Amino acid sequence: MRLSDLQNKDIVSIIDGRNIGNIIDVKINEMTGEISSLVVEAGKSFGKFFAKEMDTEIKWEEIERIGEDVILVKKG
Repeated sequence: MRLSDLQNKDIVSIIDGRNIGNIIDVKINEMTGEISSLVVEAGKSFGKFFAKEMDTEIKWEEIERIGEDVILVKKG
C-alpha cells in the first residue's frame, strides 16, 4: 500500500464516529523502518474565523482497521 492510497481514505473514530481528518504525512521509526504514526491535518474551525487547529498524530497502535474507503481508529 502506498501513502497516496492512505491519503484518499477518511479517518473515523470508533469511539464517537467523528471524521478526524485527512492524512498529510506519516512518521517512520528510523530503527525498524516501520510506520509509527499517521499525521492528520486538522480541520478549520468556522467559529474561530477559519483559524487552523493543530495537526493530530495517530499512533499505529490506535488503528483498528484499514478498509477500502475508511481507516477506523481508537481516538476520541
